[in-house]
Amino acid sequence: MPMRRVPITEVSMVWSARFMLVCTLFLAGTAAAADPVKVVMGTATPGGGFPVFGDAVLRTVARTDPALQIEAKNTKGSTENIPLLEDGKLDIALVQGEAAYEALQGVGRPPTNAKIIAAMYSTPGMFVVRADSPYRSIDDLRGKPVAFGARGSGLVILARYVLNGLGLDMDKDFQAVYLERAGDGPAMVADGRVAALWGGGSSWPGFVTVTNAPSGGRFIVPSEAEISKIRERHGFLKQLTLPANSFKGQAAPLTSVGSWSFIMARPTLPDETAYRLTKALHKGEDIIGELLPQAKETRAANTASAAPDERMLHPGTLKYLREIKLK
Repeated sequence: MPMRRVPITEVSMVWSARFMLVCTLFLAGTAAAADPVKVVMGTATPGGGFPVFGDAVLRTVARTDPALQIEAKNTKGSTENIPLLEDGKLDIALVQGEAAYEALQGVGRPPTNAKIIAAMYSTPGMFVVRADSPYRSIDDLRGKPVAFGARGSGLVILARYVLNGLGLDMDKDFQAVYLERAGDGPAMVADGRVAALWGGGSSWPGFVTVTNAPSGGRFIVPSEAEISKIRERHGFLKQLTLPANSFKGQAAPLTSVGSWSFIMARPTLPDETAYRLTKALHKGEDIIGELLPQAKETRAANTASAAPDERMLHPGTLKYLREIKLK
């Protein structure tokens, strides 16, 4: 029986139809994977470390997942960010370690349902004074005016824990100064309105400004015995070391206590959005580390290890960490 010869035009039409179908399915899948999503991120008051870190996050994600659009908003800091997440007024927010600890553990409040997206960086807390200051220890600062930061800042909470561990009270044993803007502190150190400024972490803007000023800066940290005493009372605080040369004139490493800060999400943030955020951020680990030295610690491995409990990770984040075999 003779075979039917199929006209070339008919073959071409069949293959064209198949090709168009494949292209349509591919483009549909690509479009779905790159659906534009807008995420609102809370940072803190201008002049502090969180707005700088937030900008690095925004620029990194813009390169690794351009359809994931992040809008950064200044807030009063960590203690405001948690309620804003819980009320759904922010999608994600930067939260300092001690504020995150209190919210997640329910210290002085019900435990939060906000979840961890990523570990940011570790924050050893310390004081900075002018280089020509006579003060050399925490005890030397007793009774003196000290700028502890903006009231809503998690760094203020860290200072309370550190000083409480030494049997000291911020408001009774010091002339505590609370700032409207975190960026106001360095000028107060430079002109002598305060004896010291409290802060934490490598590349923290307040420390950078003080140490780069003509008068220079010098750091005061707890002694080894004081660190032991603090951690006996507040065991969740970790002993952390700031590498030498993190700031101008800081020739030796500095050891203090502190914790990890986190990017946290509102309880209702969709799993897929959290997954994309986590993936975009950690795909850009080298990028964010180049943008901000302290963000070299913003790594998936640190997110996996720094979270106090796996259940505190957002399900979308946990999915990504399991994909890359970190959970």
